[in-house]
Amino acid sequence: MKLTIMKEHIIEGLQKAAGIIPAKTGAAYLRSLWLRAEGESLALMATDANIEFTGRYAASVVQEGLIGVQGRAFVDLVRQLPEGQLTLTLDDQSGNLLLEQGRRKYKLPVHDAAWFQAFSTFPADNVVNWSADFFQEIIERVSFCISDDDNADAIGCLFMKSVGNGRIESCGLNGHQFAMAAFIHDELAAVLPPEGMLIQKKYMQELKKWLSGLEDIELHISEKRIFLRSGDGREMFSLPRSTYSYPDYMSFVSKLSVENVSQLDVRRKEYMEALGRLAVFTTDNDRCAYLELAEAELILTAQGQDVGSADERLEVSYQGDIAKIAFPTRHLLDVLGHFTSAQVQFRFTAVEGPCGVSGKEDPDYIVIIMPMKMTDVAYYEEEA
Repeated sequence: MKLTIMKEHIIEGLQKAAGIIPAKTGAAYLRSLWLRAEGESLALMATDANIEFTGRYAASVVQEGLIGVQGRAFVDLVRQLPEGQLTLTLDDQSGNLLLEQGRRKYKLPVHDAAWFQAFSTFPADNVVNWSADFFQEIIERVSFCISDDDNADAIGCLFMKSVGNGRIESCGLNGHQFAMAAFIHDELAAVLPPEGMLIQKKYMQELKKWLSGLEDIELHISEKRIFLRSGDGREMFSLPRSTYSYPDYMSFVSKLSVENVSQLDVRRKEYMEALGRLAVFTTDNDRCAYLELAEAELILTAQGQDVGSADERLEVSYQGDIAKIAFPTRHLLDVLGHFTSAQVQFRFTAVEGPCGVSGKEDPDYIVIIMPMKMTDVAYYEEEA
């Protein structure tokens, strides 16, 4: 194998591949970055036995071939080289890969091509075009509500399902929070399985990294895998579908629409700034912000052992019967940070029931957060 290629043409693909390659564990095949020189391109291939990445980049190929190199070491080396032309040559005598750039020369051991196992190819049928930016936005808006537990079955997954008339609901759930972002896409709705599609959260970081910088993508959903390809056809990313059954989230979403729901309208930025200050007074044992609700005023309080207490008042609009309710301060900040609306609305179903958060400038987006059970404990009292 022998070829020349520009570093700046492959460095982004190398970094995407490096994120997939296992750092230390796994067979040498999995720790390898596979290089295939063929035609007028160099293909980079990496897998962790679940995710697969393939990128093809223009190169001047003198001799075709396939080899594997120690993936992370190769990427770290190329990353630290200056931009410019790289020459890759397989030395038949020593069996090493020679990487040259000007007066720089490096020898890297290679893995025999016999170790290579063929990667999946992008299917030709039922392909849907989609916006990479929009897919990233959907992931960002719901993934913070997905459970971090790899053994959490369905609630450890991003869920997408067609609900009719081209409408798709994307959901994340972790037991105490729920997020749903809905949108219209007729073609995608037509290929989504009737039971919906699940993507495990453990794949989200590399998926978002792959989507970064892309404009359009092509998507295919098979029985066992999800295939994604860049609009220019240079890169492909595939990952397994999960087969869990997703919980019936409408059972708690519907509670937000019943009569006698209490409604609080508040300016988001002002609310977040106040919560940020209250967070100073929360600890692992005292995590909550307490909301005392009146028609035109919201009183926010927090207290923590050894740190003191806080009391802030905001002008709001409130209608309802609930006088006081409590939420983990950091959870509220996290939820509000995923909205863009200047004003947000909280719908309280009960003191310990689901609370829905929405905003006019965030159409078809809702987050549900569960309140905390309140206890009357005072760690800090002002002197009389």
